[in-house]
Amino acid sequence: MSLTVIVLTKNEERHIARCLASVAPFAGKVLVVDSGSTDRTVEIARAEGAIVLENPWINYATQMNWGIDRVSECTEWILRLDADEVVTPDLATEIATQLPGLGTDVDGVYVSRRMTFLGRPMHWGGIFPVRVLRLFRAGRGRCENRWMDEHILVAGATADFAGEIVDDNRNSLTWWTEKHSAYASREVVDLLNLEYGFMPHETVADLRSGQQAGIKRWLKENVYVRLPGGFRAFSYFIYRYVIRFGFLDGKEGTAFHVLQGFWYRYLVDMKLYEVRTYMNVHDAGVVDAIRDVLGITVDVEETDHS
Repeated sequence: MSLTVIVLTKNEERHIARCLASVAPFAGKVLVVDSGSTDRTVEIARAEGAIVLENPWINYATQMNWGIDRVSECTEWILRLDADEVVTPDLATEIATQLPGLGTDVDGVYVSRRMTFLGRPMHWGGIFPVRVLRLFRAGRGRCENRWMDEHILVAGATADFAGEIVDDNRNSLTWWTEKHSAYASREVVDLLNLEYGFMPHETVADLRSGQQAGIKRWLKENVYVRLPGGFRAFSYFIYRYVIRFGFLDGKEGTAFHVLQGFWYRYLVDMKLYEVRTYMNVHDAGVVDAIRDVLGITVDVEETDHS
Protein backbone atom coordinates (compact mmCIF):
# COMPACT_ATOMS: atom_id res chain seq x y z
CA MET A 1 0.00 0.00 0.00
CA SER A 2 1.26 3.46 -0.95
CA LEU A 3 -0.26 6.27 1.12
CA THR A 4 0.44 10.00 0.92
CA VAL A 5 -0.63 12.42 3.65
CA ILE A 6 -1.48 15.96 2.52
CA VAL A 7 -1.17 18.73 5.10
CA LEU A 8 -1.91 22.40 4.38
CA THR A 9 0.14 24.86 6.41
CA LYS A 10 0.75 28.49 7.20
CA ASN A 11 2.69 29.36 10.35
CA GLU A 12 2.16 25.99 12.03
CA GLU A 13 5.53 25.56 13.77
CA ARG A 14 3.69 24.84 17.02
CA HIS A 15 1.86 21.83 15.58
CA ILE A 16 3.55 20.43 12.48
CA ALA A 17 6.14 18.13 14.12
CA ARG A 18 3.46 16.53 16.32
CA CYS A 19 1.18 16.08 13.30
CA LEU A 20 3.87 14.42 11.19
CA ALA A 21 5.00 12.17 14.02
CA SER A 22 1.46 10.78 14.32
CA VAL A 23 1.44 9.58 10.69
CA ALA A 24 5.00 8.26 10.62
CA PRO A 25 3.98 4.62 11.37
CA PHE A 26 2.00 4.25 8.13
CA ALA A 27 2.64 7.16 5.73
CA GLY A 28 4.77 6.43 2.69
CA LYS A 29 5.04 10.13 1.89
CA VAL A 30 3.89 13.40 3.41
CA LEU A 31 3.16 16.36 1.15
CA VAL A 32 3.03 19.70 2.94
CA VAL A 33 1.46 22.49 0.89
CA ASP A 34 2.52 25.79 2.44
CA SER A 35 0.98 29.17 1.67
CA GLY A 36 3.68 31.56 2.82
CA SER A 37 4.75 30.65 6.35
CA THR A 38 7.02 33.18 8.00
CA ASP A 39 7.92 30.98 10.96
CA ARG A 40 9.83 27.64 11.07
CA THR A 41 7.01 25.52 9.63
CA VAL A 42 8.76 24.70 6.35
CA GLU A 43 12.08 24.05 8.06
CA ILE A 44 10.52 21.68 10.59
CA ALA A 45 8.45 19.85 7.99
CA ARG A 46 11.47 19.19 5.79
CA ALA A 47 13.51 18.07 8.77
CA GLU A 48 10.75 15.54 9.52
CA GLY A 49 11.04 14.16 6.00
CA ALA A 50 8.05 15.85 4.37
CA ILE A 51 8.00 17.10 0.79
CA VAL A 52 7.17 20.81 0.94
CA LEU A 53 5.57 22.68 -1.95
CA GLU A 54 4.48 26.30 -1.90
CA ASN A 55 1.30 27.68 -3.44
CA PRO A 56 -0.55 31.00 -2.92
CA TRP A 57 -3.72 30.72 -0.84
CA ILE A 58 -7.20 31.19 -2.32
CA ASN A 59 -9.27 28.94 -0.10
CA TYR A 60 -9.01 25.51 1.49
CA ALA A 61 -10.69 23.67 -1.39
CA THR A 62 -8.45 25.06 -4.10
CA GLN A 63 -5.34 24.47 -1.99
CA MET A 64 -6.27 20.88 -1.15
CA ASN A 65 -7.13 20.05 -4.76
CA TRP A 66 -3.85 21.62 -5.87
CA GLY A 67 -2.07 19.25 -3.50
CA ILE A 68 -4.12 16.25 -4.64
CA ASP A 69 -3.03 16.94 -8.21
CA ARG A 70 0.62 16.74 -7.15
CA VAL A 71 0.82 13.42 -5.35
CA SER A 72 3.02 10.87 -7.07
CA GLU A 73 1.44 8.52 -9.61
CA CYS A 74 2.28 5.48 -7.47
CA THR A 75 0.12 6.73 -4.60
CA GLU A 76 -2.88 4.49 -3.92
CA TRP A 77 -4.44 6.31 -0.95
CA ILE A 78 -4.48 9.90 0.30
CA LEU A 79 -5.08 11.06 3.87
CA ARG A 80 -6.22 14.64 4.37
CA LEU A 81 -4.96 16.03 7.68
CA ASP A 82 -4.79 19.50 9.20
CA ALA A 83 -1.55 20.64 10.80
CA ASP A 84 -3.16 20.96 14.24
CA GLU A 85 -4.58 17.44 14.06
CA VAL A 86 -3.05 14.13 15.11
CA VAL A 87 -3.89 10.56 14.16
CA THR A 88 -4.44 8.44 17.27
CA PRO A 89 -2.43 5.20 17.63
CA ASP A 90 -5.61 3.13 17.23
CA LEU A 91 -6.43 4.77 13.90
CA ALA A 92 -2.80 4.46 12.77
CA THR A 93 -3.02 0.71 13.43
CA GLU A 94 -6.29 0.44 11.51
CA ILE A 95 -4.83 2.26 8.54
CA ALA A 96 -1.72 0.11 8.48
CA THR A 97 -3.53 -3.22 8.89
CA GLN A 98 -6.98 -2.79 7.34
CA LEU A 99 -6.58 -0.29 4.51
CA PRO A 100 -4.62 -2.69 2.23
CA GLY A 101 -7.40 -5.25 2.48
CA LEU A 102 -10.26 -3.02 1.32
CA GLY A 103 -11.95 -3.97 -1.94
CA THR A 104 -11.18 -2.01 -5.09
CA ASP A 105 -14.76 -0.73 -5.12
CA VAL A 106 -14.11 1.27 -1.92
CA ASP A 107 -13.25 4.88 -2.75
CA GLY A 108 -13.11 6.38 0.73
CA VAL A 109 -12.97 5.70 4.44
CA TYR A 110 -14.83 7.51 7.23
CA VAL A 111 -13.07 8.08 10.55
CA SER A 112 -14.00 9.93 13.72
CA ARG A 113 -12.77 13.44 14.45
CA ARG A 114 -12.77 14.76 18.01
CA MET A 115 -12.21 18.34 19.15
CA THR A 116 -10.05 19.52 22.03
CA PHE A 117 -10.68 23.06 23.26
CA LEU A 118 -8.51 24.90 25.78
CA GLY A 119 -6.81 21.58 26.45
CA ARG A 120 -9.98 19.62 27.22
CA PRO A 121 -11.51 16.98 24.88
CA MET A 122 -15.13 17.77 24.03
CA HIS A 123 -17.51 14.85 24.58
CA TRP A 124 -20.98 16.40 24.65
CA GLY A 125 -23.11 18.68 22.49
CA GLY A 126 -24.25 16.02 20.04
CA ILE A 127 -21.39 16.54 17.61
CA PHE A 128 -18.52 14.51 19.08
CA PRO A 129 -17.06 12.58 17.56
CA VAL A 130 -17.81 13.83 14.05
CA ARG A 131 -17.63 11.26 11.24
CA VAL A 132 -15.54 12.58 8.37
CA LEU A 133 -14.20 11.12 5.13
CA ARG A 134 -10.46 11.76 5.31
CA LEU A 135 -9.01 8.70 3.53
CA PHE A 136 -9.68 8.28 -0.18
CA ARG A 137 -8.20 6.55 -3.19
CA ALA A 138 -5.94 8.68 -5.35
CA GLY A 139 -7.80 9.75 -8.47
CA ARG A 140 -11.22 9.12 -6.94
CA GLY A 141 -11.60 11.95 -4.45
CA ARG A 142 -11.74 15.75 -4.66
CA CYS A 143 -12.46 18.51 -2.18
CA GLU A 144 -15.85 20.21 -2.51
CA ASN A 145 -15.86 23.52 -4.35
CA ARG A 146 -16.73 25.59 -1.29
CA TRP A 147 -15.29 28.42 0.77
CA MET A 148 -16.05 26.85 4.14
CA ASP A 149 -16.70 23.47 5.79
CA GLU A 150 -15.20 21.53 2.89
CA HIS A 151 -15.53 17.76 2.60
CA ILE A 152 -13.98 15.18 0.30
CA LEU A 153 -16.32 13.93 -2.43
CA VAL A 154 -16.13 10.35 -3.72
CA ALA A 155 -18.49 8.54 -6.08
CA GLY A 156 -17.95 4.93 -5.01
CA ALA A 157 -18.49 2.85 -1.91
CA THR A 158 -17.07 3.86 1.47
CA ALA A 159 -15.85 1.97 4.54
CA ASP A 160 -15.67 2.88 8.22
CA PHE A 161 -12.78 2.84 10.67
CA ALA A 162 -13.34 3.24 14.40
CA GLY A 163 -10.18 5.23 15.19
CA GLU A 164 -10.00 8.97 15.66
CA ILE A 165 -8.30 12.09 14.41
CA VAL A 166 -7.95 14.62 17.24
CA ASP A 167 -8.05 18.37 16.58
CA ASP A 168 -5.89 19.84 19.34
CA ASN A 169 -4.95 23.41 18.48
CA ARG A 170 -2.52 24.96 20.96
CA ASN A 171 -2.84 28.58 19.84
CA SER A 172 -4.39 31.29 22.00
CA LEU A 173 -8.08 32.10 22.29
CA THR A 174 -7.36 35.41 20.56
CA TRP A 175 -5.99 33.48 17.58
CA TRP A 176 -9.05 31.22 17.62
CA THR A 177 -11.57 34.07 17.58
CA GLU A 178 -9.72 35.92 14.82
CA LYS A 179 -9.61 32.77 12.70
CA HIS A 180 -13.30 32.10 13.23
CA SER A 181 -14.13 35.65 12.21
CA ALA A 182 -12.42 34.85 8.91
CA TYR A 183 -14.32 31.54 8.79
CA ALA A 184 -17.59 33.46 9.22
CA SER A 185 -16.81 35.61 6.18
CA ARG A 186 -16.06 32.50 4.12
CA GLU A 187 -19.30 30.84 5.24
CA VAL A 188 -21.23 33.92 4.15
CA VAL A 189 -19.82 33.42 0.64
CA ASP A 190 -21.24 29.88 0.56
CA LEU A 191 -24.62 30.99 1.92
CA LEU A 192 -24.91 33.73 -0.68
CA ASN A 193 -23.90 31.28 -3.39
CA LEU A 194 -26.80 29.05 -2.37
CA GLU A 195 -29.10 32.01 -3.02
CA TYR A 196 -27.50 33.64 -6.07
CA GLY A 197 -25.56 30.81 -7.73
CA PHE A 198 -22.55 32.86 -8.79
CA MET A 199 -20.24 29.82 -8.40
CA PRO A 200 -20.69 26.13 -9.13
CA HIS A 201 -22.23 24.45 -6.08
CA GLU A 202 -20.80 21.15 -4.87
CA THR A 203 -22.09 19.51 -1.72
CA VAL A 204 -22.05 16.27 0.23
CA ALA A 205 -25.68 16.92 1.23
CA ASP A 206 -27.58 13.62 1.06
CA LEU A 207 -30.42 12.81 3.42
CA ARG A 208 -30.51 9.16 2.31
CA SER A 209 -26.80 8.43 2.55
CA GLY A 210 -26.86 7.47 6.20
CA GLN A 211 -23.59 9.39 6.63
CA GLN A 212 -23.41 12.07 9.31
CA ALA A 213 -21.74 14.65 7.07
CA GLY A 214 -24.32 14.30 4.30
CA ILE A 215 -27.30 14.51 6.67
CA LYS A 216 -25.90 17.51 8.55
CA ARG A 217 -25.19 19.36 5.29
CA TRP A 218 -28.69 18.61 3.97
CA LEU A 219 -30.25 19.96 7.16
CA LYS A 220 -28.07 23.05 7.01
CA GLU A 221 -28.79 23.83 3.36
CA ASN A 222 -32.50 22.97 3.43
CA VAL A 223 -33.68 23.71 6.97
CA TYR A 224 -31.21 25.86 8.93
CA VAL A 225 -30.79 28.48 6.17
CA ARG A 226 -34.56 29.02 6.05
CA LEU A 227 -34.76 30.01 9.72
CA PRO A 228 -34.56 33.69 10.73
CA GLY A 229 -31.02 35.03 11.12
CA GLY A 230 -29.90 35.33 14.73
CA PHE A 231 -32.74 33.13 16.00
CA ARG A 232 -31.21 30.09 14.31
CA ALA A 233 -27.87 30.72 16.00
CA PHE A 234 -29.52 30.90 19.41
CA SER A 235 -31.61 27.78 18.70
CA TYR A 236 -28.53 25.83 17.63
CA PHE A 237 -26.73 26.82 20.83
CA ILE A 238 -29.68 25.69 22.98
CA TYR A 239 -29.75 22.38 21.12
CA ARG A 240 -26.05 21.75 21.73
CA TYR A 241 -25.60 23.19 25.20
CA VAL A 242 -28.89 22.21 26.85
CA ILE A 243 -30.64 19.46 24.90
CA ARG A 244 -27.42 17.59 24.03
CA PHE A 245 -25.81 18.28 27.45
CA GLY A 246 -22.92 20.46 26.26
CA PHE A 247 -22.72 21.94 29.77
CA LEU A 248 -21.24 18.61 30.95
CA ASP A 249 -17.96 19.51 29.22
CA GLY A 250 -17.19 21.92 32.07
CA LYS A 251 -15.87 25.46 31.85
CA GLU A 252 -13.95 24.73 28.66
CA GLY A 253 -17.05 23.18 27.12
CA THR A 254 -19.16 26.18 28.03
CA ALA A 255 -16.62 28.43 26.32
CA PHE A 256 -16.57 26.21 23.25
CA HIS A 257 -20.33 25.84 22.86
CA VAL A 258 -20.94 29.56 23.46
CA LEU A 259 -18.20 30.66 21.07
CA GLN A 260 -18.49 28.04 18.33
CA GLY A 261 -22.15 27.10 18.73
CA PHE A 262 -23.59 30.62 19.21
CA TRP A 263 -21.11 33.49 18.76
CA TYR A 264 -19.70 32.12 15.52
CA ARG A 265 -23.14 31.31 14.07
CA TYR A 266 -24.48 34.72 15.08
CA LEU A 267 -21.45 36.39 13.53
CA VAL A 268 -22.18 34.59 10.25
CA ASP A 269 -25.75 35.87 10.33
CA MET A 270 -24.68 39.45 11.03
CA LYS A 271 -22.05 39.44 8.30
CA LEU A 272 -24.68 38.07 5.93
CA TYR A 273 -26.99 40.91 6.96
CA GLU A 274 -24.18 43.40 6.43
CA VAL A 275 -23.54 42.20 2.86
CA ARG A 276 -27.22 42.20 1.96
CA THR A 277 -27.65 45.71 3.38
CA TYR A 278 -24.69 46.91 1.32
CA MET A 279 -26.23 45.39 -1.81
CA ASN A 280 -29.50 47.25 -1.21
CA VAL A 281 -27.99 50.60 -0.24
CA HIS A 282 -25.41 50.69 -3.04
CA ASP A 283 -27.37 48.73 -5.64
CA ALA A 284 -24.38 46.41 -5.84
CA GLY A 285 -24.07 42.89 -7.20
CA VAL A 286 -23.41 40.07 -4.80
CA VAL A 287 -19.81 39.43 -5.88
CA ASP A 288 -18.95 43.14 -5.59
CA ALA A 289 -20.61 43.33 -2.17
CA ILE A 290 -18.63 40.32 -0.95
CA ARG A 291 -15.43 42.02 -2.05
CA ASP A 292 -16.26 45.43 -0.57
CA VAL A 293 -17.71 44.25 2.75
CA LEU A 294 -15.84 41.03 3.49
CA GLY A 295 -12.62 41.70 1.60
CA ILE A 296 -12.95 38.43 -0.31
CA THR A 297 -12.43 38.41 -4.06
CA VAL A 298 -14.47 35.60 -5.57
CA ASP A 299 -12.83 34.51 -8.81
CA VAL A 300 -15.67 32.50 -10.30
CA GLU A 301 -13.59 31.18 -13.18
CA GLU A 302 -10.72 30.05 -10.95
CA THR A 303 -13.06 28.57 -8.35
CA ASP A 304 -14.83 26.63 -11.10
CA HIS A 305 -11.57 24.84 -11.96
CA SER A 306 -10.59 24.00 -8.39
